[in-house]
Amino acid sequence: MGIFRRPRDASSPSAPAIAEFWAWWGQTRPSIEAALTDGLPTELIEEMSRRTRKMHSELQWEIGEGDASPVLTVTGGGAAELRGLAERWRRAAPQDDGWAYHAARQADPEMLAQKLTLADHELDLGYVRLGMRADESRARVHITVYHPDFLFLPQESQLEVALHILDWALGEDDVARWVGDVKVVTDPPIDSLPPTMLSAVVEQIAEPFLEPNWLAGEGRTPRGHPARLEIRFPLHRQDHPLCDLHVAVSLPYAHTNPDRLPVEPSASALRDFERRLTALGDGAVLAVRETGDGLRVFHLYADPDSGVLAEFDQLAAGWAEGRAKVASTPDPGWRALTPYQP
Repeated sequence: MGIFRRPRDASSPSAPAIAEFWAWWGQTRPSIEAALTDGLPTELIEEMSRRTRKMHSELQWEIGEGDASPVLTVTGGGAAELRGLAERWRRAAPQDDGWAYHAARQADPEMLAQKLTLADHELDLGYVRLGMRADESRARVHITVYHPDFLFLPQESQLEVALHILDWALGEDDVARWVGDVKVVTDPPIDSLPPTMLSAVVEQIAEPFLEPNWLAGEGRTPRGHPARLEIRFPLHRQDHPLCDLHVAVSLPYAHTNPDRLPVEPSASALRDFERRLTALGDGAVLAVRETGDGLRVFHLYADPDSGVLAEFDQLAAGWAEGRAKVASTPDPGWRALTPYQP
């Protein structure tokens, strides 16, 4: 099996291009189906790549065989910034046309016993071994990937192969959820295992974190007063693929202790506001609470097409202890959360 790659540039997502893609796909699908047995001709590969790049230059595509139907995957290759775009592409797909459509590579353990063609080199994946180190504090597994033929490949190609191996072992979304650092080596790691064992190791790491909790910390505000920080953990971008918008809801509170932290009745009012905030449905997810100096800031990620932002504005307008503010910024990569990560 070959890997299709494309040059990197700085194109932007395009919703009209998604509609154009599916219109073209409906016309071209019979030709693609007819060519599946012998392989797609060059002109179809180039046109598929062009249509995919038109949606975004960083998107990748693959066609494969599923259990009951052919599969088309269009993916951002694990890039958080592209997860929402790929999901919107998938949700616009035609129904019941005999194909399966995915916005992330699915686990395919059978591939781990195949031979992979990369440029002019063929690798027998049966020789892959993984070193795995559990990081329970971060709910991650750090991976070292070994193949004896890595000696003959440039480092960029080594990493490309390693990431495909992880995708086939776990699926692209679970790689993003649970895999930490990845490095490639040319000497076999101590106590290494075949990649088919990775899913069992990840299950052990993930089991305590299947239900998110809140991590609490303390610090100081810029004015030197005590501050409280509460972070939802773990919180995975892949579980909220359409939530591309960072929203900060800031509430001043009137009743404080000498440290400028909330006391009753403000404490109860803040809790009640949060309950109403989180009861708005799947259009948004609460990620962080910051409290100090008479202000609580709720950091959320929202689906910009869900209408939930208007509901945030309505809730804020009803806050009785001062002027509440709602600020939103496109952040499909969830970069605003980086300072809060454990």
